[in-house]
Amino acid sequence: MRRGNIFILLVALAMGGVAALLARSWIQANANRSEAPISTIVVAAKPVAFGIGLANDNVKEIPWAAGELPEGAFATVDQLLREGRRTALVPIEQGDLILKEKITGPDQRASLSALLDNGKRAVTVRVDDVRGVAGFVLPGDRVDVVLIRTVAPQNGNSERFSDVLLQNVKVLAVDQLVNERQEKPTVAKAVTLEVDTDEAQKILLATDIGKLSLILRQAGEASASYPRHITESDLGIADLRNVKVPEAAPAQKVVTPITVKVEVVRAMKTEEYNVMRSD
Repeated sequence: MRRGNIFILLVALAMGGVAALLARSWIQANANRSEAPISTIVVAAKPVAFGIGLANDNVKEIPWAAGELPEGAFATVDQLLREGRRTALVPIEQGDLILKEKITGPDQRASLSALLDNGKRAVTVRVDDVRGVAGFVLPGDRVDVVLIRTVAPQNGNSERFSDVLLQNVKVLAVDQLVNERQEKPTVAKAVTLEVDTDEAQKILLATDIGKLSLILRQAGEASASYPRHITESDLGIADLRNVKVPEAAPAQKVVTPITVKVEVVRAMKTEEYNVMRSD
């Protein structure tokens, strides 16, 4: 074998060895970099309904590879339960994260007040099958509140108006139910809304002025619209209050004749006589 070929072979072997060492070092470096610290996070071990207390039998810890826990999450069951018993404020499905916004504080009962956000109040609106969207309004939905009132102008003819009082209001409860798990819509008599103090005053005042109705909003829609003042004239129906109805013509008196005509047949001959009526 020529010396030149032997030299080329040796150089190729050396370069191959260097490449192998570099590849091995790169793989080891990236493998160590991808190994993030593994912690744990608390999730529901089985479905937990509203008002059910959290305990070791319905929560568990699972591995959590992310560097940080989500806001309001718990790393261990001991961290969740060590300060006192906590209760579910909303239905929690199996495998869902246990977050502070879904449960009460330590040793706090699952009441409606625990569902209120900071600075919010609860106010109830009386509804029926129409004003309550036929029972399709459920806890957790968002609605607009509409006021329908009647105003008597100076001319004496009353007129009805429709105005959007509040928009994008959260529904806390329907009747006495705060659980949104309902298979069929139910016709409610009262809907409890989450509002601030000013909005609560508006609703309470509006209940004495007219009737309140609810408009169900699309899920996840947060944009506010700019509704206008709606009157009866906007319905496109002619105002019939000032239309004069023609009076009906007086009925004609029917004159009953005082005599009747009687035919008498004698020997194949007919004769007519006028006879006075007896009635």
